[in-house]
Amino acid sequence: MRRASRKSSSTAATASAGAEQVNEKQNRKRKGVSTNLTSRKAQRGPTKAVSKEVERIDQFFYTYADNSSGMIDPEGIETLCAHLEVPHTDVRILMLAWKMGCEKQGYFTLDEWRNGLKALRADNISKLKKAFPELVQEVMRTTNFMEFYTYAFRYCLTEDKKKCIEIPVACELLNLVLALQFRPQVDKLNNYLKYQNDYKVINMDQWIGFFRFCNEINFPSLDNYDSDLAWPLILDNFVEWLRENKS
Repeated sequence: MRRASRKSSSTAATASAGAEQVNEKQNRKRKGVSTNLTSRKAQRGPTKAVSKEVERIDQFFYTYADNSSGMIDPEGIETLCAHLEVPHTDVRILMLAWKMGCEKQGYFTLDEWRNGLKALRADNISKLKKAFPELVQEVMRTTNFMEFYTYAFRYCLTEDKKKCIEIPVACELLNLVLALQFRPQVDKLNNYLKYQNDYKVINMDQWIGFFRFCNEINFPSLDNYDSDLAWPLILDNFVEWLRENKS
């Protein structure tokens, strides 16, 4: 009888320990399920928010997009500018195209629109208006301005494989972009370009040269300009013209 009692007691203890282990496993499992559910909810929340934001940005896009092309074309951009209360020649529209990474002048694709407006956190006309000051500050940072400046040139190449822009277009673009920082130099450069007869078009090397000249050369003294350095010939001619007409 004593042996039976001890065996029974041992069995009961084992059963109790087993039950505790089972309960502990079940509790862990429940906690795991609860944690997973919480994690999934946390993941679903932002995803839904992002999805709603993209949906609003898309709806904003289709307000101006042409139904046949599926893009915002020049007419749509003019309407957008009217709603933004800015002329379509405003430099901020070019900055907006830069922010979107637009490839073709006068056209915004849906993907470009999404990329730009998500970055600007703008899904309606009011928010886009409010985003302009921040966009201007971003472009004018030293680390971004050169990229924006060269983008402006590429954006104005209206035909595939085209590598140059005409002098009148270059002058307009210099006024729009480079004059933001270097108005006196740009005024002189435009006067030279308009009335010289040696050049009809401007290429990218010359375009970058204009920026280097404005950014590096003391103006109006020109005392640190060295024609022996690797300047485009058009700038050598420009500096010679400036010195001749200094009076």
